[in-house]
Amino acid sequence: MTREISIKNITIGGNRPFALIAGPCVIETEQSALEAAERLKKITADLGIPFIYKSSYDKANRSSLASFRGPGLKEGLRILAAIGKELDVPLLSDVHRFEEIGPAAEVLDIIQIPAFLSRQTDLLIETARTGKVVNIKKGQFLSPGDIKNAIDKVASTGNENILITERGSTFGYNNLVVDMRSLPIMRSFGVPVVFDATHSVQLPGGSGTASSGDRQFVAPLTRAAAAAGIDALFMEVHACPDEALCDGPNMLSLDELPALLRQVQQIDGLVKDLNSAAN
Repeated sequence: MTREISIKNITIGGNRPFALIAGPCVIETEQSALEAAERLKKITADLGIPFIYKSSYDKANRSSLASFRGPGLKEGLRILAAIGKELDVPLLSDVHRFEEIGPAAEVLDIIQIPAFLSRQTDLLIETARTGKVVNIKKGQFLSPGDIKNAIDKVASTGNENILITERGSTFGYNNLVVDMRSLPIMRSFGVPVVFDATHSVQLPGGSGTASSGDRQFVAPLTRAAAAAGIDALFMEVHACPDEALCDGPNMLSLDELPALLRQVQQIDGLVKDLNSAAN
């Protein structure tokens, strides 16, 4: 069983029901970010699911120089802070450079290490020293066992508020697959494990100057992950994914989210009940 981690007004881990980490891939406008957060808060409140809002202020790892990256550090953190204050929800976003860590820690409840940077020792340690919860995305190039090294880097600072996120593994060129064995393997390290359902169906660089995706597989992979056992579900969602400025092909429509979450609740509840009975 994984340790429990408190994040603002919610707790993730142990044998608790799953939490949802969700939001648009990137902040497009302040209004659209707020509207997405409001809808997500209502959806999760109606279902009784703990909710953390996620959106990126700067997508520094886009395929093309011409790709939309977001409003940037200062303006993006201002928008996130405003959403967090107005809706009273925990916030998550990712850092890419040392200079971002201090300002991000003043606003965010969870600081995320992107998958491509999950082996960057100094970035992991400096982020951990903020004392904030650190969510490490498992690199597409790492085995589930390899992520233990990243956990140890963060924990070496005395910060054990760690989440690990599975987001698929590289499978040839421009493709990812999810090995569901990774979820129990990573949970065996004692830290809460998150399944990133939407990046797991991404086709990296699949459109030449941008990534593509197979949105149709979000639901079945999500159900499979819940059956394997997760502590939280990570999903990038959008009001109109086909019009999104980043990761549209693999994002889920907000309209489709409630039905899928109800399915996940049923599966998650059964798995957690079996865990309780076994203990």
